[in-house]
Amino acid sequence: MRLGRAVTEDAGLPDLPGVISTEEELDELLTRPTPALVESVRRIDGDVMLLGVGGKMGPTLALMLRRAMAEAGVKARVIGASLFSSEKVREQLEREGVETISCDLLDSRQLASVPVAPNVIYLVGMKFGSVGNEPLTWAINACLPGMVAQHFAGSRIVALSTGNVYPLAPVMSGGSREGDPVGPVGEYAQSCLGRERIFTYWTERTGNPLTLIRLNYAVELRYGVLMDIAQNVYHRQPVDLTTGYFNCVWQGDANSTIIRSLEYADCPACVLNLTGAETLSVRRVARQFGEIFGVEPQFTGEEAPTALLSNAGRCVERFGCPTVSVDRLIAWTAHWVKIGGATLSKPTHFQTRDGKF
Repeated sequence: MRLGRAVTEDAGLPDLPGVISTEEELDELLTRPTPALVESVRRIDGDVMLLGVGGKMGPTLALMLRRAMAEAGVKARVIGASLFSSEKVREQLEREGVETISCDLLDSRQLASVPVAPNVIYLVGMKFGSVGNEPLTWAINACLPGMVAQHFAGSRIVALSTGNVYPLAPVMSGGSREGDPVGPVGEYAQSCLGRERIFTYWTERTGNPLTLIRLNYAVELRYGVLMDIAQNVYHRQPVDLTTGYFNCVWQGDANSTIIRSLEYADCPACVLNLTGAETLSVRRVARQFGEIFGVEPQFTGEEAPTALLSNAGRCVERFGCPTVSVDRLIAWTAHWVKIGGATLSKPTHFQTRDGKF
């Protein structure tokens, strides 16, 4: 655990740039496969279906998988199913060799028309807007997994979950581990635990292997905790310290780990915390941004003794350290903010402590 300044070295990806100035450069990095991923993809048997491919992580994950398969000489198909609110995203995926299916997975008739693949990566989930939409939140996060698990009975499944299934952890603890008791705060987190329980029930009943990925804060330059903090500092807005510590991981590393987790799917399920290896201080990260911007950060509140933190030790043991250091992520993010780079305009609300999103 490290509560201080981010100083770790990059590992695993050569030729990382000092800055990223265009979305084309950003997407190339987010989809660049590591040699370890290419080797893992060679061992994947059969096509891969990505459910919820049109979300925040889905497009870059699908393109990384497609690129890794090309480098590995694997001829399997990559298929992505989603509602596709953005036709531009769908067209980009198709251009790069990802087959797409536009459908509402909650509609049982539409789900029944989705072809069964031997490998499934499940990316569907509802978080923001869950307050006031609790029935839909539970339908998407807890009901749909049962429908999917039955439709893909016999498939190898990697299902994204969240570190929110854990209670807030003492800052000095190093974060919750996979074997620790769960304690979701709020209906969103409770519904995510429901997703895990339903997937586990059906996969144990059918015997097909499952990996549950408890993800904490994948970041890229258009979205994430680092972007939230950087924008506050740059625009001289107070940084809330109430939730004073966090974990995060480069989305490219998260994409790679999710794909490689197909190999670790098991019955009973393999559970992995996916995040960075460090506990980061909001105050210190804000000060790093302040040094780059030449701005004195403003703060509000005081650090609580607990935060939503996960221990990624098991993930690091299996997949190695993240390829992009926190220092480099901070430098990239700062440059992106200074040049007015595009954002998703979706704050993470990482400060939230009552589970209401």
